[in-house]
Amino acid sequence: MTDGLILLALFHNATRELLAFAAVGIALCSLDDLFVDAVFLVRLGWRRATVYRRNLRASADSLDPAAPGRFAIIVPAWDEAAVIGAMLRDLTARLDHPAYRVFVGVYPNDPTTAAAVAGVGDPRIEIITCARSGPTTKADCLNHLWRALLADEGRHGRFKAVVLHDAEDVVDALELRVFDHLIPRLGMVQLPVVPLVDARSRWIAGHYMDEFAENHLKDMAVREALGAAVPSAGVACAIERTMLGRIADQAGGEPFDAACLTEDYELGLKIKALGGRGALVRIKGRTGVVATREHFPGDLESALRQKSRWLLGIALGGWDRLGWRSGWADRLMLMRDRKAIVSALLTVIGYVAGLFALIDVALVGAVSGTKGFAPLVAPGSWLATVLAFTSIVLGWRLTMRAVLSGHVNGWREGLRSVPRVVVGNMINALAALRATRRYVSMRRGRSTLVWDKTAHRFPGVP
Repeated sequence: MTDGLILLALFHNATRELLAFAAVGIALCSLDDLFVDAVFLVRLGWRRATVYRRNLRASADSLDPAAPGRFAIIVPAWDEAAVIGAMLRDLTARLDHPAYRVFVGVYPNDPTTAAAVAGVGDPRIEIITCARSGPTTKADCLNHLWRALLADEGRHGRFKAVVLHDAEDVVDALELRVFDHLIPRLGMVQLPVVPLVDARSRWIAGHYMDEFAENHLKDMAVREALGAAVPSAGVACAIERTMLGRIADQAGGEPFDAACLTEDYELGLKIKALGGRGALVRIKGRTGVVATREHFPGDLESALRQKSRWLLGIALGGWDRLGWRSGWADRLMLMRDRKAIVSALLTVIGYVAGLFALIDVALVGAVSGTKGFAPLVAPGSWLATVLAFTSIVLGWRLTMRAVLSGHVNGWREGLRSVPRVVVGNMINALAALRATRRYVSMRRGRSTLVWDKTAHRFPGVP
C-alpha cells in the first residue's frame, strides 16, 4: 500500500469514528427535545379539544380591573444615550394604564444617557444615579432602582408589581393591563419577546426570531405544564411586589444578585422555590399578541458577546450557583439549559463529520486500490441506524422550527428559518467556546464580572 493509500485509509477510518461520535452525541441530545415536542403537541391538542371549545379566548382589551394597581417600571441604562430617550417617549405615549412610575438607572460617568432621560421631561420618570461609575453589573444597577422604588413607596404607597424593561424595548400598550389582571394570582408574569425584523441582517439578527419563537411559544409552555420554574427573560416581565420583597429579604435586602450575569433568569427559579408561580402569557392585543418587541444584534461580534454572556450566566455560572433543584421537571429543564454548550459544539462536529464524509466518498470513489476499504457506514450497522434516527430528528426539528417561527413571524420568515439554523448553530458554537474560555478565566481569578452589553437600536432612531 502506497503512502497515499495509507493516508486515505487513516482519513477514512477517522471519518467513520467522527461520524459515530457526532451521531451518538446528537442522538442523545435529541431525546429531551423530542420529549418536549411531544408534551407541547399533547398539551396543544388537549387545550384545543377542551379549554378553547368551552371558553372564548380573552383579549387584553377585555381586561378592565375595577381598581387598577400601581406599577414600578425599572430600566437599567448604561451607555444608552442613543435609544433611551426615544424608548421612554414611546413607552409613556403608548402605555394604557393610569398608575405607573418609571425608574431609570444611570451612572455618574455617563452624563449623555442621563441628559437623554431628563430630556423626555415626563413627571412619571425618575432618574436614579448609581453610586459607582459604570459599568458595574446590570444587577447592581437594578438594586439601586429597587432602593429608589422603596423610597417612593414611603411617599406614595405600595406598588402592585415591579416590571423589568431594557432601554431598547418597544412596549405593548396593554401590558400593564395584563399584569394587573394576573397579579397577584401569579408571582411572575412573563410576556413574549418578539425580535423585530432587521432587513439589513436577515441571517444574524433573523436567527433570534426563530429561537425566540420556539422558546416562547413552545418551551416556556412546556415548563409551565410540567410544573417547572419559568425563567424571566429580563424584559416584559412583572414580579409581584411582595414576592420580590421576599427575595430581597432572603438576600440581605437586594433582590438582584450582583455576582450573577443572568440575574433575570434566576428570578424565576427563586420565585418557584418560594412557592410562587410564574407563567408566560400569550394574549391577543390590539395589534397581535401582547408582547415586547426589540431589535437584536445584527453583526457577528455583537451576537457572540450577547450569547456568550447568556451561556456563561445560565449554562456555566448557573450550575455553580444553583446546583440541581429538587423535582424531576426542574432538573430536566436545568439540564436542557445547561446542555446548550455541548449541543452547540456537537452540532458543529456533526457538520465537520458530514463534510469529511462527502470528501471521503469522493476520494474513495476516485482513487484506485480502495476496494478493500470497509464501507464508511455499513448497511444495517448500528451506525446506520443511529444516522437514520438523527436524520429523521433533524427533519422533524426543522419542521417544528419553521412552523413555530412562521406562526409568530409570518410564513416567509418560517421558510427562512430552515437555512438560518446553520447560521444560528455556528453562532452558538462560537459563543459556547467564548463562554467557556471566559468561565475558565473567571475561575482562575483573571477576570471579573462587568456589564458586557451590546449596542442597542430603537425603531425610527438612525
